[in-house]
Amino acid sequence: MSEPLLRLVGLSKRFGDVIALDGISLDIAAGEFLTVLGASGSGKTTTLRLIAGFEPPTAGQILMNGADIAPLPPYRRNVNTVFQQYALFPHLDVRENVGYGLRMRGVPVPDRESRVAEALAMVQLGDLGARKPRQLSGGQQQRVALARALVNRPQLLLLDEPLGALDLKLRRAMQLELKHLQTRLKITFVYVTHDQEEALTMSDRIAVMSHGKVEQLGTPEELYERPRTRFVADFIGTTNLLTGAVEAADATAGTALVRLTGGDTCVVAGTDMAIGRTVELSVRPESILIKASNGAAPAGPDPIRGSVEQVAYLGGNVQYQVRTNGGLAITALAPKTVQRLQVGSDVDLVWPPTEALVLAGTAEREEEAQP
Repeated sequence: MSEPLLRLVGLSKRFGDVIALDGISLDIAAGEFLTVLGASGSGKTTTLRLIAGFEPPTAGQILMNGADIAPLPPYRRNVNTVFQQYALFPHLDVRENVGYGLRMRGVPVPDRESRVAEALAMVQLGDLGARKPRQLSGGQQQRVALARALVNRPQLLLLDEPLGALDLKLRRAMQLELKHLQTRLKITFVYVTHDQEEALTMSDRIAVMSHGKVEQLGTPEELYERPRTRFVADFIGTTNLLTGAVEAADATAGTALVRLTGGDTCVVAGTDMAIGRTVELSVRPESILIKASNGAAPAGPDPIRGSVEQVAYLGGNVQYQVRTNGGLAITALAPKTVQRLQVGSDVDLVWPPTEALVLAGTAEREEEAQP
């Protein structure tokens, strides 16, 4: 296995008594698109600032190509950063903005012009070089900022919520453009965002951060389909978080019967299911089959029964908020092409046992709650 381009080893950062980053370790491969995802205050931007050299670490190493770059100033790292605020010089045209850093470094004019033209072509702005920033749209300004970073030919490009100032439609279009550009150039991207959809759309891997630590690292599919903790399940997409106790276990089938809070029951997959164990489950809305209840005994697994409290039309799907007979609130998602249910309808909810993921950490929380 090849050496990672970037390796964070026990990286920590304190601001007085505040622990912004708590000993994270992370390997990032050359040519990878890695997204650091988290809410405000999770440590994601601090991680980026340490890699860029804008802040010194309190402890730990930042290894790039095997050498510790933590002691180096930003200009001596082969790293560039693109921010949410593009910080373009309003009195300079596009070409001058992109080539500004090269001019400050004394790059000869012919070489500078060639590299600026190359960078503008990469972001499809080759014919707008003479315009001033005020003559550009938000998406075009974002691409100028990107070209200004790419013109330096960095090994590593850091992006701190660069699409945050754009409207939703343009942001989605730029997500695809960024991913296409990164794939074509084979530059390593470390991308910071709080937007889960953005992370799922673009990333090769995602590091989900919370309270200065990496909660889980994996591909978008791994994080969505197999979250390990309550935080990741709740933060990535939409899910139903249900708590209950194991009432019976079938070792042969590899399943267990869980009685949920309120008395509803469901079957979950798993072999480490001691009777009496408290478990927390994550069930995605799209995994739930919702249908009108006719009151008859079902042919398959016993459903959870309830009534529809709210209906939301989402275009391709319809979202239902259901109150179960046991008092639980459950969200289910159904294609718009199936029978439409109305508020007040009695319904049955069923999901495959494998879609009820048992989350880690339940036992630890139980122990912490003991007096």
